[in-house]
Amino acid sequence: MKRRHHKTNYLSYDLVILLPVLFLTGIGIAMVYSASSAIALHDYKNEYYFFTKQLTFAGLGLCGMLICRYIPYRLYRNLTYVLVAGAFVLLGIVLMKGMGHEVKDAIRWLQFNGIRFQPVEFARFALIVFMGYSLTKKQDEIESFSIGFLPHVIVLLIFSVLILMQPDYGSVAIFWMMAWLLMFAGRVRLSQLSLSALIFVLPAAVFLVFSSDYRLKRCMSFLDPWQYPKAEGYQVIHSLMGFGSGGIWGKGFGQGYQKLFYLPDPHTDFIFSVIGEEGGLRWVLIVMSLYIIILWRGLEIARSKRDFFGSLLALGITISISLQAVINMGVNLSILPTKGLTLPFLSYGGSSLVINLALIGVLMNIWASQKQ
Repeated sequence: MKRRHHKTNYLSYDLVILLPVLFLTGIGIAMVYSASSAIALHDYKNEYYFFTKQLTFAGLGLCGMLICRYIPYRLYRNLTYVLVAGAFVLLGIVLMKGMGHEVKDAIRWLQFNGIRFQPVEFARFALIVFMGYSLTKKQDEIESFSIGFLPHVIVLLIFSVLILMQPDYGSVAIFWMMAWLLMFAGRVRLSQLSLSALIFVLPAAVFLVFSSDYRLKRCMSFLDPWQYPKAEGYQVIHSLMGFGSGGIWGKGFGQGYQKLFYLPDPHTDFIFSVIGEEGGLRWVLIVMSLYIIILWRGLEIARSKRDFFGSLLALGITISISLQAVINMGVNLSILPTKGLTLPFLSYGGSSLVINLALIGVLMNIWASQKQ
């Protein structure tokens, strides 16, 4: 009897996750133009300024996704410490005088020949790979505090300190939530995770909020933004006005009002509100449904992968993208306090779009390897 050899079809793609991602990216390109054309015309005398750049970012991201689709995901396991060291170096260079590029009192970008890159996006992938590799390697002693828990928290703390110095509190929150969920999936003892969260993580978060009047006012404005209509509550109020005026069917593409110098950052942090105003509830639900499909499919890939590293890598990628989407939409809808996080595949920004599309390529490679 001949043995059957199951080989991966390297021309195949997981359309269940690819199509929603392409749809979101297409919506993002269109909405970036709609949300930014007035700002671009005013600031750069070219209404297509942000649109053409986003189109370029999307092209680069799709190329990255195609390349990562064919790179064996197991290669990242061998490059774990190179990726982590590279992320530390890049985050450190950002903080060096004269090296980082400052925007709105935050130094989060490196700039070379007019091209900006946000190292925290690369660091996010490096952390996912590290957690997957380390948790897999330490399965025999995963319940040990000094082996299964502490080393991961130390690496996470180094990342957090470097990112907080930029400062970027939203990314730090994403990193901690993502790491905790990966450690839980990696079979770290629940008692260690829960007790450390209560004793260390929660007090640290409270301290960060109360140590700054600006952050405290942001949290207070989240509870009642109308008490701060011209200050911390301004963004959320105009975001909610956009959703409210859009109704069920929306005002129509390009017909939004809040983006016209009322809603800050309409093409980045608050693009979801522009979608709500111009597309109405129907497009809000469509966008949410697309993210739910990506979340479901990513979890399915992680669950069905027999290789534990591949499973954790797929889970980390899925959690990373999903958390960003949930937090951004929550901020836009005033369900969560204001944080400067982009909406994956939709918001303007090269680093976020290129890295997230590349991560989808990695996810599809994990899916394809299941057939081997």
